[in-house]
Amino acid sequence: MWFAKRFFLLLALAATAGFIPASFAMPAIQHWTTANGARVYFVQAPQLPMLDVRVVFDAGSARDEQQPGRALLTNALLAEGAGKLDADAIARRFEEVGASFGNDSLRDMALVTLRTLTKPELMTQAVETATLVLTQPSFPADAIERERRRVLIALRGQAQDPEEIAEKRFFQVLYGNHPYGHLPVGDEQSLKALTRADLIQHYRRYYVGRNAVVAIVGDLDRPAAERLAEQMVGKLPAGEAAPALPPVPAFTDGARHDVVFPSTQTHILAGEPGMRRDDPDYFPLYVGNHILGGSGLVSRISDEVREKRGLAYSAYSYFSPMRVEGPFVLGLQTATANTEQALGVLRETLKAFTVQGPTPMELDAAKKNITGGFPLAVDSNSDIVQYLAVIGFYRLPLDYLDTFNARVQAVTVEQIRDAFSRRVHPDGLAVVTVGKAS
Repeated sequence: MWFAKRFFLLLALAATAGFIPASFAMPAIQHWTTANGARVYFVQAPQLPMLDVRVVFDAGSARDEQQPGRALLTNALLAEGAGKLDADAIARRFEEVGASFGNDSLRDMALVTLRTLTKPELMTQAVETATLVLTQPSFPADAIERERRRVLIALRGQAQDPEEIAEKRFFQVLYGNHPYGHLPVGDEQSLKALTRADLIQHYRRYYVGRNAVVAIVGDLDRPAAERLAEQMVGKLPAGEAAPALPPVPAFTDGARHDVVFPSTQTHILAGEPGMRRDDPDYFPLYVGNHILGGSGLVSRISDEVREKRGLAYSAYSYFSPMRVEGPFVLGLQTATANTEQALGVLRETLKAFTVQGPTPMELDAAKKNITGGFPLAVDSNSDIVQYLAVIGFYRLPLDYLDTFNARVQAVTVEQIRDAFSRRVHPDGLAVVTVGKAS
């Protein structure tokens, strides 16, 4: 489940990025396009001699087509060999200059990250090495087999983890054959069948200029940032942007799916397809869910399930907005004997909220809680570069961070009640349990 959790965290960070106290001013975001079509988002940050770069491609597991795991394995191989360098030589070049390089593949996106000091002799080697990884990956056969074995071992471990089992089944139920229906990690059959040619084909199709977003934060001026972007992605072919994802089919399941697992605790996930990143109901749903189940121990769900009845240590809900409707999720773990009671409380709490909405006091407290925590969430360049990447990837306006606060403050009790009554269906949720509940 860690792939999904990291993606959900990234989106949650992007959402809360707009809750800015009036005294807090976001730095100006500059934007341009490289010669080969990559969209660049830049914030100058001269306070520290550091550079953070995040290059994001529309190349996540939603682009796996009929080969689950292809996007993940392609991304994982980037730093395993590039040009004439093997994985050890690449790692050594980053270590020599104290730079940090990373890569990951999620549902919507695949990405690489670089952090380095801006001292010229250090930054030059770090950027040259990252550029080589991005533009000349060699996909060596021995590295492919090594990564394949690593992912297969992880898959077998997940098959013994009730939380992972629940998430896999949950996405299958919600999305079926839609590109969101399988986990980014793929499945054993597909991973074993993937060839080097499959990975190269995926790389050549999706790791192209018009399919890339480059986020830069650091101690550079605009001309230097432009040269950096051209150096890192300008040598990629222009290519074409990935096509629009298909719409999520109308959800009609609303059934219960019990998976037998030998555990004393039952894992419960309930939900349905939720909202897009550009959803017109985004603000009422986000703020409303903060009250319902997104604010930890003080949320309604936690209060009803944990505090009043002691049925679970943790109970929560969240929206995960993506290119198309990401999931609305409610979850908890409870003793098997308490499964039916906990699930009933979860449903009734949600049903009451969709009918009544929050109280004015709850809404006021939620707004204060969200806005008050924002300065701590953007206290580093690495935080800001994440927000820039999300703004660019989902084509949010450049003033998104500056205007988000006002839009949140404008949300009313009536708007939350209206959005939840239209968009959330307590009696039509898919429910997945993993344990001995069945």
